[in-house]
Amino acid sequence: MKIWDHAEQALVGILGLAALACAVWQVLSRYFLPQQSIGYAEEVIVYLLIWSVMIVSSQLVRTDSHVRPDVLRNVVPPAVARWLEMLNCVAAVAFCAALTWYGWQIVATATAIDERSVSDLRFPMWIYYAALPAGSGLMTVRYAIRLLGLVAFPHWMPAPAHHVGGHERPEID
Repeated sequence: MKIWDHAEQALVGILGLAALACAVWQVLSRYFLPQQSIGYAEEVIVYLLIWSVMIVSSQLVRTDSHVRPDVLRNVVPPAVARWLEMLNCVAAVAFCAALTWYGWQIVATATAIDERSVSDLRFPMWIYYAALPAGSGLMTVRYAIRLLGLVAFPHWMPAPAHHVGGHERPEID
């Protein structure tokens, strides 16, 4: 699992750095090297950031940081919270699996019609669209692992949020 985590984090970092490099090049070239400026930099930046967001969504599942209604889970008894967490995982697996399936349908359609961007780049859109099934597929696997953990280990439960907002900052006493 650590290799998977590090691979996702490294890939997201590389994609983010590539997007930043494109943005810096575009800004600098507009002012200092107008003949070297590329008109499709914004398009590439969007593609890189969308892929980054979809991949990092798997990490959000791993760290229990996705947006969800924790209020009920935090006030019910632990046994009920456990069942709510399992129900949440089942719903998430179904939703993410559907996104994966329909995402691949979009990719297949874009490939079949050879859809390309309208810019000078003429980027194959199936690569851009593939971010949806890739990210949702990763989330499906993460939620399935979480569900299996909840079923296989009766005393295991992901830590509930201890303060409003959840897991974004350490608790200060």
